[in-house]
Amino acid sequence: MFGGGGMNPRKMKQMMEQMGIDVTELDATEVVIRTEGEEDLVFDAPQVTRMDAQGQQTYQIVGEPTRQEATAVAGDEAEAAETDEGDPDDGGIPDSDVEIVAARAGVPESTAREALEAEDGDLAAAINRLE
Repeated sequence: MFGGGGMNPRKMKQMMEQMGIDVTELDATEVVIRTEGEEDLVFDAPQVTRMDAQGQQTYQIVGEPTRQEATAVAGDEAEAAETDEGDPDDGGIPDSDVEIVAARAGVPESTAREALEAEDGDLAAAINRLE
């Protein structure tokens, strides 16, 4: 990504901190990538790294996937959307918005949700309120 082929890892970490990039190793046991095709990609015991930069999270998965027959998830996705996301028409705040505000402001999700509710779901205003 940065082309640091021969760079000292400590120096690389210091540079990333200066740019506001936080890298965290996750203790994942399995990662499943569902595709629209007929096969899912399943990574057993992968090395997973999360990189937080400017309120965006990027995940890197290192490992050898096995291919498995795709599982039916059409009903699961609709159900997950109903449970994971608040309904904006009912004044609910989507969990994804709460996560963004919490990560950006460095506060717990409960505090981020309160700020979003106070600002009628306005992400920028909620972040400003918390910073």
